[in-house]
Amino acid sequence: MYDYIKGIITEIEPSYITIDVTNIGYKVFTANPYSFKEGEEYKIYLYQYVKEDEISLYGFKSKEERELFLKLTSVKGVGCKMALPMFADSTVSGIIEAIEKENILYLKKFPKIGDKVARQIILDLKGKLVSKEDEYNRNFDELTEALKSLGYKISDINRVVKQINSNDDIEKQIKEALKLLLK
Repeated sequence: MYDYIKGIITEIEPSYITIDVTNIGYKVFTANPYSFKEGEEYKIYLYQYVKEDEISLYGFKSKEERELFLKLTSVKGVGCKMALPMFADSTVSGIIEAIEKENILYLKKFPKIGDKVARQIILDLKGKLVSKEDEYNRNFDELTEALKSLGYKISDINRVVKQINSNDDIEKQIKEALKLLLK
């Protein structure tokens, strides 16, 4: 299983790019090949699809895109060729928001996704998709509110929150934040 590939784009086609890595050209299917520039170096996160009659590489600009793609392809009726175009003109957070808010019209705007498939995506994935940024913000909401109630400015709070371990319990987070704020 490949995690990522780093190389120079040598060819751009409507559904894929060719990336040269030490004189070997890899054909990588991407949502929007024209977002890459020929002759430039890129790091592309990969998913290798293996079937009895096909081995394909699918490429993404971020790990979050790849993770959402894998979750989408786990939905009954959604394959790689149906999930990939969703990333062409949408963001990870946009797709997650549509699923969480049960926005069927948003999901139906993508090629090959009709009412039935859109409902299946929502049924299977709603509540299971949390972006890392949302998780990070949720971990610090309580800390931020506690520090605001103590009279600290939001700009100072934001400065120190980045230095706090999100896995610590709230008491430990507050103690650590207060130490940093008093410096």
